[in-house]
Amino acid sequence: MPRPRSLTPRQVAAAALEVIDADGLAGLSMRAVARQLGMGTMSLYRYVADRDELEAMVVDLVLDGVDLALPRGSTRHQLAELAGRVRTVAARHPAVAPLMLTHRHRSPASLRWGESVLGVLAAGGYDGERRVYAFRVLLAYIFGALEIEMLGSLAGPGTRALASLPAGDYPLLLETAQLAGGIEPDEEFRRGLEILLHGLDV
Repeated sequence: MPRPRSLTPRQVAAAALEVIDADGLAGLSMRAVARQLGMGTMSLYRYVADRDELEAMVVDLVLDGVDLALPRGSTRHQLAELAGRVRTVAARHPAVAPLMLTHRHRSPASLRWGESVLGVLAAGGYDGERRVYAFRVLLAYIFGALEIEMLGSLAGPGTRALASLPAGDYPLLLETAQLAGGIEPDEEFRRGLEILLHGLDV
């Protein structure tokens, strides 16, 4: 039997990402990735220990596409850019979003992005626990927005159902849903981030 060809970690991660894009997280397995690579399942174990490691490699591959060069401008502008860039690359692979929080500490690309964001916060005067809170709030917004866009987008059935509620019982839900239906995902993310950053006073 011929020896399996040599693969780079990036090639293995790319195959796993193709499986996730096609079949969702539920479809990710060592067997599925091996099949994607055209090899036997046991051969894949030469390159990766288990599914958990595959997930971390996928996160690193996706986030490695984030540009970390800081733009000129205010702290608020720099944070908005770094947040927006993560959303842009993550939105190309929405099924990966849940993995980005669970594996963020294992991905060099994620660590580099976190260091950049913390550097901007530090330069903007955030220190001690205040910097911890600001960083966590940004993480919560970015990845929460990705999750809600994937599971409950403004263009989805939930918004349409709310837009049909009885006006006498739920006037504000009705009005809000009717407005929300016309908002594009990019605009939703950007405007929400503006509100958040204003609240952080950066």
